Amino acid sequence: MTDAQPVLRPLIVGARGQLGRELTELLLAAGREPVALGRAELDLTDAGAVKDAVAGHEVVFNASAWTDVDGAETREAEAAAVNGTAVRHLAEACAGTGAKLLHLSTDYVFPGDATAPIREDEPTAPLNAYGRTKLLGEQAVLELLPETGYVVRTAWLYGPYGKNFVATILNAATQREHLDVVDDQRGQPTSTLALGRRLIELADAAHAGTAPAGVYHGTCSGETTWCGLARAAFELTGLDPERVRPTTSNRFPRPAPRPAYSVLGHERWAEAGLGPMPDWYETLREHLARVPSA
Repeated sequence: MTDAQPVLRPLIVGARGQLGRELTELLLAAGREPVALGRAELDLTDAGAVKDAVAGHEVVFNASAWTDVDGAETREAEAAAVNGTAVRHLAEACAGTGAKLLHLSTDYVFPGDATAPIREDEPTAPLNAYGRTKLLGEQAVLELLPETGYVVRTAWLYGPYGKNFVATILNAATQREHLDVVDDQRGQPTSTLALGRRLIELADAAHAGTAPAGVYHGTCSGETTWCGLARAAFELTGLDPERVRPTTSNRFPRPAPRPAYSVLGHERWAEAGLGPMPDWYETLREHLARVPSA
């Protein structure tokens, strides 16, 4: 990479969510002195407040989002205010100061008809309302910050904080002998620890001038199904994976459609001098070793 100094005192927006909390802890442990703001400290729909918050920071991490995928189907305007308009406020503020913005997005910006890993430059066409609102945020970053904006798409995220599939499935294991889990949706389980580490690496590369702006895919390597993830979580915690039984998505209809294949490609990391993120199974093992009660 380079001998440039790492980013100090970055701003984290959305610092009370599962990724925001993980990122805050990683930066604190590295002595980076982040300023961590949650919804109570910063109203992202207030452009003036956002401008004031961004002032004095060279790098901003935006981990804030409306994450209720199904709720967005009937409350799209509210979701768009958080996932679109608020991101535009952040991008405008960063454009005014020259700060670099690392913005978290989603695999749901794609149409959901892929059969091979999706490249970073493939056309977007969201298949649900949540994806449409997240695409608005991406567009704001790429339009307003062509040289200093970084969109990092992630998926199937889990960690020690907040609600997520891994915690839910292991809690269910204490209540039911057998669990039926969807086996016809494929993706890349990604821990907040692995993603947080990668975001910091990307921020340092951006600060050093070695990472070009644009879109990156922040998911772990490899792929599996929700059933495969559940069985792996059982296996790694000493439970019988055969207690998890495969089923199909039509058994669990949801308001928002989900893609059957949502594996993201990772070609652009090489342009930033970084390799692909680690394998999903090994990062799950690391997560469960440090959060044994997950």
